[in-house]
Amino acid sequence: MKIIKTSVLALSLLAFASGCNDNKFLDVAPTGALSDDQLNTPANIEKQVIAAYSQLGNDVYRAPYTSMWPYGNVRAGDAYKGGNGTADVDAFHFYETFTFNRVDVGNTDELWFLIYIGVSRCNDALRRLDAVDAAAMPTKAVRQGEVRFLRGHYYFLLKELFNRVPYIDQTVPTDKYGEVSNVDLSSDALWTKIADDFRFAVANLPETQPETGRATKSAAQAYLAKTLLYQAYVQNDNHAVTSVDQTKLQEVVSLTNQVIASGKYSLHPDYATNFLTAGDNGVESVFAIQFSRNDGTPKGRTDRGNQLNYPMNPDYGCCGFHQPSQNLVNAYKTDAQGLPLFTTFNNSDLSTPTDFQTNTVDPRLDHTVGIPSHPYKYAPTFVFETSWLRDQNTYGVYMSMKENVLPSDPSFQKTPPFMSSSKNWAIIRFADVLLWKAEALIELNRASEALPIVNQIRQRAQNSTARLKTATGANISNYKIGLYSAGQWNQQYAREALRFERRLEFAMEGQRFFDLVRWGIAGDYLNTYFDKEKTKRLYLREARFTKGRDEYLPIPLNQINFSKGLYKQNPGW
Repeated sequence: MKIIKTSVLALSLLAFASGCNDNKFLDVAPTGALSDDQLNTPANIEKQVIAAYSQLGNDVYRAPYTSMWPYGNVRAGDAYKGGNGTADVDAFHFYETFTFNRVDVGNTDELWFLIYIGVSRCNDALRRLDAVDAAAMPTKAVRQGEVRFLRGHYYFLLKELFNRVPYIDQTVPTDKYGEVSNVDLSSDALWTKIADDFRFAVANLPETQPETGRATKSAAQAYLAKTLLYQAYVQNDNHAVTSVDQTKLQEVVSLTNQVIASGKYSLHPDYATNFLTAGDNGVESVFAIQFSRNDGTPKGRTDRGNQLNYPMNPDYGCCGFHQPSQNLVNAYKTDAQGLPLFTTFNNSDLSTPTDFQTNTVDPRLDHTVGIPSHPYKYAPTFVFETSWLRDQNTYGVYMSMKENVLPSDPSFQKTPPFMSSSKNWAIIRFADVLLWKAEALIELNRASEALPIVNQIRQRAQNSTARLKTATGANISNYKIGLYSAGQWNQQYAREALRFERRLEFAMEGQRFFDLVRWGIAGDYLNTYFDKEKTKRLYLREARFTKGRDEYLPIPLNQINFSKGLYKQNPGW
């Protein structure tokens, strides 16, 4: 099966060149350049579509948007920034502490710019697709569906990061961009625009694609379900959740049911497979960013958004960012029945090797967190040591693992001074689809229907210990994970269990902060976290979340200036 290649359009087009003669050289197009009309051929439109896919992974370490780790994990209390102290990529420190964040942080501006490149590429492709004759391009409708899916993704990122952003589609002439404000659409109307892109994709995409990596009907149904789930939690102008839209939740259930009924997806029997190169495009992958190496380019098309996040041992070398918090590690403790300790998990710390034997823990801990004295990334003799840490005094002793690969992995790529790999990055896993359905059912007061879904996720975790072994074959930690019983499963308890389950299942995957904002609990949750965590990490002593402001990043000052004041700043900034 062919895999879609996300090469840069400009490189593809350099092969087209025109000759000239001495008498007519003023009458021909410049060598190596194409006119706008020349791009309107089916072959070149296909390349425009590939360019829109390409931007999925065109982020950089200082403004990543693949895994979203600085915004979804570091801002959520699941991770510390890491690196060489608070001044190392200080924008991430500003995000983590909230107190020090500003409207003129260059990384925020670059993040905005890079994601809007994705929007721009989609709009350019759609403008040409809308105009081409379907008889000349039989794939027209499918490609329109793919690009609408991609544009929905880019706008979804902008929406969850910044909330109010200018919405520009392919019908807006470029000379009118300066007339579009970020507050032309209400928050709810912007969600509807994003949902409309995914609805179009659902209607036009096939169930399967001949090239792995292209969006499918089921992927669009899943992303539409995610969009409606976010939209269902209605926020006021101060970002407080005021109601939950039951009609949208009903549609979330319907859409997730359709994805499940497609029969295309299932949970990997072993949780580990999601985070190994061998698991790329497997049964749990609903949509993923495709990376590559040894592809004819000097350094490959690798995952540069996560390239700061490897340990500092000789096999890697840089850069020690994205360190799991003590709070997250403690959250994996379980009680005598193997259930989470919702309110008491953080009363004591898991810190010494003995702690991981005398306490029972969820196995997903050792899939997620690199812990001193524990094997790293499923290699029994590759044992994590404190010497691999860059700034233990500031950021503690843990490292993230999900995004990383072993030095011996065929996907591993050194891009000095950084590390990277061609392992895919999942945008939507099937576990997400299942837990979106469970969440919607719980909020619809149908908690009993959500119970087997949450237990399905936990059952898989329970069965995912085969790779979690020391060199002697013993379990790395003292694993105990149980299933929830029907007797305790009312709506309130189910809601708490679901929210905790999402944390454990998707920890360090860039989602947690956006969950907290969606549920309307970010402020109270994070300030409680800071009150305890700052006693362990002194750099957090001034950290504070301000409700009504910190749910979203500020609109970058540069963008407000470029708009000549047309864009309006988010509340509180």
